[in-house]
Amino acid sequence: MSLQNINLEDIDFSNIGNWAIVPKVITITVLCILILVVGYVLDTSEQTGDLENLQKKETELKQLYELKQAKAANLDSYRAQLEDIQKTFGSLLSQLPSKTEVADLLTDITQTGLSNGLEFELFKPKDEKPQEFYAELPIEIKVKGQYHEFGKFMSGVASLPRIVTIHDFTISKSKNKTKPNREELILEANANTYRYLDEGELSKINGKKK
Repeated sequence: MSLQNINLEDIDFSNIGNWAIVPKVITITVLCILILVVGYVLDTSEQTGDLENLQKKETELKQLYELKQAKAANLDSYRAQLEDIQKTFGSLLSQLPSKTEVADLLTDITQTGLSNGLEFELFKPKDEKPQEFYAELPIEIKVKGQYHEFGKFMSGVASLPRIVTIHDFTISKSKNKTKPNREELILEANANTYRYLDEGELSKINGKKK
């Protein structure tokens, strides 16, 4: 029986067993195709989506692994850098006076000025400004002297074992000369020194922040 001779009206769907071979083959082929399509839609497409997600996750995990592997490879270098930072930090911290040493530091600053021929008109420590682990102590300074004496004073302050910075300074002519035989200038500046905070002070500051 050829396809041209098949008449759908003559096909008895209630008696498929008696169909000719051609309609049977066509029917089975169509059913197989339908089963495959339905199976793909219901199962295979979902698995394909899962596979794509897994492949994407695999790529992300590979990138994360490579990143961690690079960090692990440089771990010794990072540890060495951390040790250097800790040593540098410890060295800087040792240059910050404790609370009991601040008075001695202020005396050292004034003695540095006096030993270089300066006359102090104002030396006024202001209120401390607590920072993360240290306190900043501003000092208002006004001294009278000559230009080269100012230079020696600043050089002497810079060479002190403790950290002292001088900034915002101005130099002007003195209106009232105490020594008529020489030209006198006025240096006005703001100096900053620093001290580290003890555990009790740090706890108090952190408690206020919380």
